Amino acid sequence: MSEELLGTVAVVGFPNVGKSMLVNRLTGSRTAVVHETPGVTRDRKEVLCEWSGHRFLLVDTGGVDIADPSPLIQQVGEQARAAIAESDLVLFVVDAQVGITPGDEELAAILRHARKPVFLIANKIDEPGREAEALEFHRLGLGDPIPISAVHGHGTGDLLDAIIARLPGSGPLQPGEEAIRVAILGRPNVGKSSLLNALVGEERVIVSEAPGTTRDSIDTVLERDGQTFVLVDTAGLRRKRKQRQGIEYYSELRALQAAERADIALVLVDASEGVVEQDLAVADIARKAQCSTLVVLSKWDASTVVLEDVRARLETRLRQRPPIIVTSSKSGRGIGRVLDQVVGLFEKHTGKIPTPELNRFVAELSAAREPPSRGGKRLNMLYATQTGVRPPRFRFFVNDPTLMTRDYGYWVENRLRDRFEMQGVPVSIDFVRRS
Repeated sequence: MSEELLGTVAVVGFPNVGKSMLVNRLTGSRTAVVHETPGVTRDRKEVLCEWSGHRFLLVDTGGVDIADPSPLIQQVGEQARAAIAESDLVLFVVDAQVGITPGDEELAAILRHARKPVFLIANKIDEPGREAEALEFHRLGLGDPIPISAVHGHGTGDLLDAIIARLPGSGPLQPGEEAIRVAILGRPNVGKSSLLNALVGEERVIVSEAPGTTRDSIDTVLERDGQTFVLVDTAGLRRKRKQRQGIEYYSELRALQAAERADIALVLVDASEGVVEQDLAVADIARKAQCSTLVVLSKWDASTVVLEDVRARLETRLRQRPPIIVTSSKSGRGIGRVLDQVVGLFEKHTGKIPTPELNRFVAELSAAREPPSRGGKRLNMLYATQTGVRPPRFRFFVNDPTLMTRDYGYWVENRLRDRFEMQGVPVSIDFVRRS
């Protein structure tokens, strides 16, 4: 069941003042990507925070630099403004070592106009006895500065106490186990963020022509026809390890973790370029993470590839034989059917095959293809049962598991997938000796 939270807290500030470090400190995690390079966080990222038995939503945002005219930085600013508008409380983080900057003053003016409760956080008070360095921030007109050190944790416990006391006591519902968790995976610049925005119907994450725009894994909760979805936009996955450095390495690590906690993976393929080896590697990551997989051919309006050619290649290269859907975030083609396909996959991902039906299938296998043998002894499959769901797991009882060959095992898996319409579902079969 969904659980109600105390409220929502937005964390805002100029680039490189330590917002993501503070989010990680308050949540006791390494959820947000932290790096010395300014501007690492771009989209707004929601993280669950728990303190003294209370839970609230913490929203990490990109650094707001109003004076920077570049489109990407302006989009970062819009994401931060959206987080402020949706919050119950704002943590305005400043760098006490640098002092007040023009950017701090501009953001303070925005916050005063927003008429939201604000805690002014003077970060980087990393040594005891230097709390007085925070006093100059009184000039911003947002109340008493709260001196902390996100790096060492000084003052963060008192800050959490103050947050709990200030929140209204009601907030967004945290999705329960019934929610379908969907990871959006793909190599850089294949349209992952565009697809998420098209599904949600708003500019939830930043979209840019520059590869690597998304760095954190961004969770978005969507309600549709009584079903809750948790959609996770992820950083682009690069195949070669030598291409992963610094920020990109940690961003990809977050993407892999997102896949591991997802039920369904949408593997995006840029239809304007066709299927490349890197797309197949991404699909294999989804399989290893035990996600049911849907291949989404994005940018179909700019495509010259033939759908049947793509289908034939994927069926020969991908073990799960995932279904394929074509989309265009620009024209809206196929967007409405993506979630329908996700629901269908989820039903198979969590479904249970009745044991009598499963055993009728087992009885048909030997007639369809002669089982392997060795030394005059032939494999005999006796009966089967389903032992798990999400994803489905099966146990087949046989006379001697050592007689099973890899080729025959794959054939049984594919027959099972075809018989029960489980294309794209990670079927797991254990062949065991009948006791």
